[in-house]
Amino acid sequence: MIIGSKIIFIRNISSTNTFASGLLKKDPVPAEGTVIYTDYQTAGRGQRENKWESEAGKNILCSIILFPGMVAPEDQYVISMTISLGIYDFISEKVHGCKIKWPNDIYVGDSKIAGVLIENSILDGKIGSSIAGIGLNLNQTRFISGAPNPVSLKMLTGEEYDPEICLKQLIKNLDKSYKQLLAADHENIRSRFSSLLYRLNEWHSYRAGDMIFEGKIAAVTGRGNLTVVDRAGKSLEFGTKEIEYIL
Repeated sequence: MIIGSKIIFIRNISSTNTFASGLLKKDPVPAEGTVIYTDYQTAGRGQRENKWESEAGKNILCSIILFPGMVAPEDQYVISMTISLGIYDFISEKVHGCKIKWPNDIYVGDSKIAGVLIENSILDGKIGSSIAGIGLNLNQTRFISGAPNPVSLKMLTGEEYDPEICLKQLIKNLDKSYKQLLAADHENIRSRFSSLLYRLNEWHSYRAGDMIFEGKIAAVTGRGNLTVVDRAGKSLEFGTKEIEYIL
């Protein structure tokens, strides 16, 4: 086992990603696959400088330290794909209807159940380290942050989940997915990721800058951009923050 080779629990922390970043600056650096998890984050971070809301002791909040030096910097989005697929596999064991919302959220139906924050360090043209932060809603049933569509496993199934047991199950799925990345199986990772996209081949409304248009998600490129086909049949490509889903 690589992911989960060492597990560090801290009851309260500002951010597991921030803590992991601090560990990487120490000598010796932590082993690859080290997982830092907590009951509560005072400054949990999500994508686009958003905060991640999580009630104390209710959910999975963790970060994983990786050294994917075999991945070229221009292909770094495959790391996010790999982590997202591991989370997808865990959630799909519990509920149906799970999808991956580009660039790195996990949805069940039209509701967000998990998010990923990948922070890569590039040195001398290579990825020196990667921190994969994960927030996954297990037992929280009340959300107050104003996020439009949060959901948890408990809300979906009515069952209460043990966070430590679920973390071990999640780690197992992540480790399996990461070993596929280590085997340089990028083509299958990208193919499977694209096949599981939220709204794939469906007509929906999107906002790009000042424009609102109807489009159909077609794929994700090797560099991690989203390809959307508009009503005129034109293929449009978007990077992170360049397109907004209208829910």
